[in-house]
Amino acid sequence: MAIAVLISGGVDSAVVVHRLREQGEDLHLFYIRIGMKDGRGDCSADDDIELCQMIAARYGLPLDVVDLQTEYWDNVMEYALNEVRAGRTPNPDMMCNRMIKFGYFEQRWGHEFNMTATGHYATTTVIDGVKYLSTAVDAVKDQTDFLAQITEAQLAHLMFPIGDLPKEEVRRLAMEARLPNATRRDSQGICFLGQIDYNDFLRRELGEREGDIIDVESGKTLGKHHGYWFHTIGQRKGLGLSGGPWYVVGKDVEANIVWVSGGYGTVRQYGRLLRLRDLHAISRAPWQASDGPMAVTFKNRHTPAFISGTLRRTGADEWLLESEADVQGIAPGQFAVIYDCDRRLCYGSGVIY
Repeated sequence: MAIAVLISGGVDSAVVVHRLREQGEDLHLFYIRIGMKDGRGDCSADDDIELCQMIAARYGLPLDVVDLQTEYWDNVMEYALNEVRAGRTPNPDMMCNRMIKFGYFEQRWGHEFNMTATGHYATTTVIDGVKYLSTAVDAVKDQTDFLAQITEAQLAHLMFPIGDLPKEEVRRLAMEARLPNATRRDSQGICFLGQIDYNDFLRRELGEREGDIIDVESGKTLGKHHGYWFHTIGQRKGLGLSGGPWYVVGKDVEANIVWVSGGYGTVRQYGRLLRLRDLHAISRAPWQASDGPMAVTFKNRHTPAFISGTLRRTGADEWLLESEADVQGIAPGQFAVIYDCDRRLCYGSGVIY
């Protein structure tokens, strides 16, 4: 079977190559270049490509470095910056997966192969002939929440060869195979921003504008910030305030105010109702057949923990996700990722508003 493999220079995608070659598959490797020629983003690309070339040479495989720089910045980063400007919390990784890795890449290169393989920690499950996105063996590394905006057609062409392995086993296989990146640290941060600090990125793109940090209970100004776009609902660290802890509980975009609430037990940082729009089903989600309340589990941030709740329609494109437990830091713009009650099938996601 001819398989396109997306590799990044990291250990996960290298082990994907190793496992598939061990199975005798016909592979063609691809590295997606995203960083702009003016130096924005993708600062580790040269190092990544060198490691990808070493993996390709090791297994005697073709490697293409493909350019999706303009598409990434015109779509994913413009989406992220527009959300931040509006005071919302974007998820560029989700948009990158849907629009770049499994969107433009598939349209231009991936469709020529039987399947596309990646190093994501995820699995798939087929039920009654329908292919569902499902969670990885390693709950801590599971990345289904970053894949919850892909389409059924995209999923049909995807395979996740390491989703059935814990991270320690992936490292062990890499060491055993003496892969050149076996001990390389996992990348952090936004998809394809490399090691660039997120606040530095925002500062470069949006600048700074001083505003007040105000205690929502007392109305007292506690300090200054450099722009509401540097802060998100639920944030505790990085506020520079004494007498804490302080949590960001709101933002006034027009007045450039960041509202905070103090104390570990402040009820203002918690909620149980998540209002959703644009509820997206990857495959055949149960809510497509019924408007009644449906028991689900969900996540509203990248974490191994699932939260139980119920989902019901409240309007033409409005849904209410009611949690059984307090949810910290519910932020407009975040995605609520919906799973079945067994915490196995990832049905899709909706935008919190």
